[in-house]
Amino acid sequence: MNSFTVDVIGIVGVVIVVVTYFLLQSEKIDSKGFLYSFFNAFGSLLILYSLLYNWNLASFIIEFIWILISLYGLKKWYRSKKTS
Repeated sequence: MNSFTVDVIGIVGVVIVVVTYFLLQSEKIDSKGFLYSFFNAFGSLLILYSLLYNWNLASFIIEFIWILISLYGLKKWYRSKKTS
């Protein structure tokens, strides 16, 4: 895959994470809802993918942890919907 495509994938991930955070701060989405955790995980996954081509250990670690926390949030959301 060429460098430009990898950069675009990473930038799309950054935009998703930043817009998601803005939506949270502007109270358009709920931090305990599906969208917040899903978009954080998806955006971080795109960033992580770009980091496989443009390696940076510190960035890889934070994005990996971000994905794990987001998956935890999705699990909590799923369990809350299941018991409702």
